[in-house]
Amino acid sequence: MVEGIAHVVAVEGTMAWLEPEQTTSCGSCASSSACGAKGIGTTASRLEARRFSLENQAGLAVGERVVVGIRENALVKASLTAYAIPLATALIAGTLAQWAEGRDGITMAAMAGGLLLGLGLARLGASRLSTRGELAPRFLRRADAAIVCHPVTLIKPEAGK
Repeated sequence: MVEGIAHVVAVEGTMAWLEPEQTTSCGSCASSSACGAKGIGTTASRLEARRFSLENQAGLAVGERVVVGIRENALVKASLTAYAIPLATALIAGTLAQWAEGRDGITMAAMAGGLLLGLGLARLGASRLSTRGELAPRFLRRADAAIVCHPVTLIKPEAGK
């Protein structure tokens, strides 16, 4: 289970709206200016774009910190759906066109068509995963105030001690 910490920002009926806590490393890496995880605009608009909902079966209240999780295999399924399907259909279409015709223009057109087909198949697959609830985060537990979401540095004991 991949876990993360989120804040409850709103409760509407049986749904609780959460925003993931920004990690200490987010925004400080070398590619932070081009990162798609941050979004475009102010900090508030970036956080609002990352907002998600959960069923409020645990009686969550606005302002609480909670630990949410998603299965590791869900991340693998989502990444395969988003990347492998379009790439595979583009390569298969390009390979078949090159084998059949042997001309670069036709091969490129076939790869573009295969990519579009793959993107459509990926969208259907993602919709199916979402409908079954495989991509939805799950409430695990309330977070202690001392829990922070940042990497931990382990210190090795010195040799001979």
